[in-house]
Amino acid sequence: MVATAQDAVPDDIGALRAALAAALARAEDEAARAALVEAELAVARAKASGDAALIAHQDLTIRKLQRALHGQSSERSARLHEQMELTFEELESTATQDEIAAEQAAARTTEVAPYVRKRPARQPFPEHLPRERVVEPAPAACHCCGGHRLRKLGEDITETLEVVPRQWKVIQHVREKFTCRDCEAISQAPAPFHATPRGWAGPSLLAMILFEKFGQHQPLNRQAERYAREGVPLSLSTLADQVGAGAAALMPLFKRLEAHVLAASRLHGDDTTVPVLAKGKTDTGRLWTYVRDDRPFGGADPPAAVFYYSRDRRGEHPAAHLAGWSGILQADAFGGYGDLYATGRQPAPVLEASCWAHSRRKVFELADIEAAARKKARGDKPNLVYPLAVEAVKRIDALFDIEREINGLSPAQRHAVRQERSVPLVTELERWMIETRDKLSRGHDLTKAFNYMLRRWPSFTRFLADGRICLSNNAAERALRGIALGRKSWLFCGSDRGGQRAAVLYSLIASAKLNDIDPQAWLADILARIAAHPAQRIDDLLPWNWRSAKLRTHPAAA
Repeated sequence: MVATAQDAVPDDIGALRAALAAALARAEDEAARAALVEAELAVARAKASGDAALIAHQDLTIRKLQRALHGQSSERSARLHEQMELTFEELESTATQDEIAAEQAAARTTEVAPYVRKRPARQPFPEHLPRERVVEPAPAACHCCGGHRLRKLGEDITETLEVVPRQWKVIQHVREKFTCRDCEAISQAPAPFHATPRGWAGPSLLAMILFEKFGQHQPLNRQAERYAREGVPLSLSTLADQVGAGAAALMPLFKRLEAHVLAASRLHGDDTTVPVLAKGKTDTGRLWTYVRDDRPFGGADPPAAVFYYSRDRRGEHPAAHLAGWSGILQADAFGGYGDLYATGRQPAPVLEASCWAHSRRKVFELADIEAAARKKARGDKPNLVYPLAVEAVKRIDALFDIEREINGLSPAQRHAVRQERSVPLVTELERWMIETRDKLSRGHDLTKAFNYMLRRWPSFTRFLADGRICLSNNAAERALRGIALGRKSWLFCGSDRGGQRAAVLYSLIASAKLNDIDPQAWLADILARIAAHPAQRIDDLLPWNWRSAKLRTHPAAA
């Protein structure tokens, strides 16, 4: 007779309890071993990052001394130093971020000591800065015996560098010490929270540093120069340390933002190039964005954008970004999305919705009379302008005119209008393009532009059957616009970790802008609160919830 699993279960209650206790003990041992391995790996990673930052700092110092000794003042030499400063900036930020992760992992086990990276002694804040004393409330009773006969013994001062518009100041948090006359125990208010561990920068200053770097595209070396001119010298390593700590503090918010974006049934997707500093050269990395914006079809969910970084443009990256997601993806005709559209994909195939603005651009380049005239005026060879391309642009623009009228209506209303007005225009456009293409040579520029659309006609016409789909992918292109502007300022990312850190901060800043929130004010507020904020209520800090809280506090702002 074959024994079953049920036969192996003891009938005695005591035996069952003993078996359950043994199973729980084994599970706890396995969890402890996993936590130990995780902590050891995190400490090793933090040590490696700290060593890399130290080597980069020493290399930068040597190069600066060599330049001072030998008088190299060429533009190329100065540019090389800027590249080295950017590399050091990214390594310093990475080291701080890994150090915090190692501390958090070590806190979950008693067998791994936390790793604290050695830092150069920070100079005291300049004496000319005004000091604002914030005296914490004194304890009303002895924390040891409960006695009320307290007398002041002394005080500890924790200085936090803070910034207000066009004014610097140092806030002194004073914690007075009291000794109990009954039991001689010393009582004192707890130390104030900082936005980051061992932080010295106030939340407004930290928000300004982050927003200047990722929102206004000002590298830290340029920020340091500006702060020094204002009488507050802050070294590059000091600023980079705060960037890494700020990114670590904001990571839980990024994860919640990512979950919100990937809960959408329709996304806009796009990517752009980002130069990445490599050994002796500059590689071309990629920043990918996925935007959730339901406002065109009257959706109630708030808009948001999430960014990811990769070293190349292989299709495995969008497949990994959207591994557990299915829905409608509005994007250009990038072949790397092919795995997402595959029939057997799990959990389900992604539906492709092509961008009419992208296809219109290909035709418009052949119909741009003004651009041709400008080139001719400069003496350059003008592009050929085709009357048939002008006709194609007019037909496509008629569809965009209808879309502007129905923007913000419900999906059902948009679908009804499109069936009545857009379907005839699209049907006629397809017939006209096929007839026109057949009259042109295979290598004609217009033939290529028409084939781009006709070969993907089902994805271009999908908007006719679904009121949620937009005619263009402009939402994703707008999200990437800041990166295109930033490339002219910061020139490149210092490392892959720097690109990943930039993706996190770009996600937060872009999402704040999508919700009409001042990114710097929002970052300053949440950085002031996030250290003491309950983890289960992290959604309260998201941009759209933060705005609602502001309006409830200040109704006149509405």
